[in-house]
This record gives sequence, structure tokens and C-alpha cells, in this order.
Amino acid sequence: MYGEKVMDHFENPRNQGTIEDADGIGEVGNPQCGDIMKIYIKVSDDIIEDVKFQTFGCGAAIASSSMATEMIKGKPVKEAWDLSNKAVADALEGLPPQKLHCSVLAEEAIHKAINDYRTRNGLEPWEETGGHSHHSN
Repeated sequence: MYGEKVMDHFENPRNQGTIEDADGIGEVGNPQCGDIMKIYIKVSDDIIEDVKFQTFGCGAAIASSSMATEMIKGKPVKEAWDLSNKAVADALEGLPPQKLHCSVLAEEAIHKAINDYRTRNGLEPWEETGGHSHHSN
């Protein structure tokens, strides 16, 4: 059902855990399937220098979190914000259609963590664009 990439990230998740003094935390859940995802970010000079996640859910949810954190680590905050669920699913070499919401959760959790960081630093939270990137590449 899952490809090798998904299984690899499920069995050997990257960046799993918490950050004690995180600069931003984003938590999202999907009540239908019971997935809960928490993303912790540490930001320095507008770069996400560390990111950890805690995900309770199916293999695809864990793999999506793992892949998404890998993709934003070391990136500017703006670039991390623009990470789309499609990019996460593509990096995992495809998710089954019924599991695509897992990559959407990862995108939402990152957005929440970034806005938490922004709010804590007296910045305006960025607008959620409802899953559509607000600019083309």
C-alpha cells in the first residue's frame, strides 16, 4: 500500500521528539482518523534551525511529518511556509489518495508553528490560503 519512501520515514522517522524551548509550536488534528500532529520549530535569524515533531496517527501521518520536517530544516521561515502538501506527497513518491490528508495536516501544522513563532515575536500572523500556494514558483 505504501511505497518505500513512506515506509522508510515511518520506520525511521527523522526529527521525532520535542523542543523544550521551541520558538513556535503548531498542533493540528484530524478527528475523522484520529491523527494528531505537533510540530516544534526553533528559529534563528529567520532560519528554521531545528524542527521536531510528535505525531500520533497512521504510517502516512508519521511519514508526512518526518518528510515535511526534513524539507523545512535549515530553510528560511518564508520558504518553510510555502512548503505544500503536494511537495511533501511528491517527496514521499506518492501517498494513497485516502492518505493525502496526512500531508495536508503536515502543511497545516507547519503553518501553525510558524504563526505561533510570529505571534510570540509581535509579528502579524500570515494568512492561511486554504491549501493553495499564494504565489507560483
